[in-house]
Amino acid sequence: MRIDIVGRDIEITPAIQQYAEQKAAKLPRYFDGLQQVTITIHRTHAHQTSEYSVEVVADVEKHADFVASGGGADLYAVLDETVEKIGRQLKDFKEKLKKH
Repeated sequence: MRIDIVGRDIEITPAIQQYAEQKAAKLPRYFDGLQQVTITIHRTHAHQTSEYSVEVVADVEKHADFVASGGGADLYAVLDETVEKIGRQLKDFKEKLKKH
């Protein structure tokens, strides 16, 4: 599985890269047909505070991409929340396939 981390208006430090890759590496346990995960991190400067938005796109065999996004002031918390959302989508999709 390929994992891409993309930064928009933010430099992706090795710590951020490692954390995001660790989180994304856990996704295949929800669905083994996962081919690629792209995590896009965007930082906006509003009223002297930094807000982060994270979008996770999961490319799955024979299905449209799964997309989850989130935002907030703490980058690591937003990453956790967004990866959980995509994990839930993958888990629900796998359950749906099992039922049919």
